[in-house]
Amino acid sequence: MSEPTHLNNEIRDWLMDCGLFNQLLPADFAAASGYFSISTIAQGEEIFHEGDAGSFMCIIHTGQVAVQKTTGDGQLVTIATLRSGRSFGEMAVLDGERRSASCVAASNCQLLNLGKDSLEKMLNDAPKIAAKIIRALAVSLSKRLRMADGQLLAQQV
Repeated sequence: MSEPTHLNNEIRDWLMDCGLFNQLLPADFAAASGYFSISTIAQGEEIFHEGDAGSFMCIIHTGQVAVQKTTGDGQLVTIATLRSGRSFGEMAVLDGERRSASCVAASNCQLLNLGKDSLEKMLNDAPKIAAKIIRALAVSLSKRLRMADGQLLAQQV
């Protein structure tokens, strides 16, 4: 078996496992796998920094990622710890804005990465699959925004 095929099969399986893309058909996962890559990040390593240009997004396969923001007085605060199956970094990839937070590996991590360029290529090559991927990311972001809205409301009551 050639290496790219083996790697694509692994990526396909990881995409199927993450639970983000339940609307995709088996053939869609196989096609999408060619646009993603895998990275291994050591505990304590910064994945990206608040304010950076967003050139890629990630989905956690194994491990945990701390989302950190810098307060007005320069303190670094962990605002969330993300676990397996969660995506992060997609806001900057979708809207072209700078990173809204830093992400650091809270443990050793295996990540699926989707570069902004790869997403653009997928939009050109396989627009229906790219649309399903983007829709799934939008639904995930929407759920997180609704949860954040609920948390803000609970703090005010």
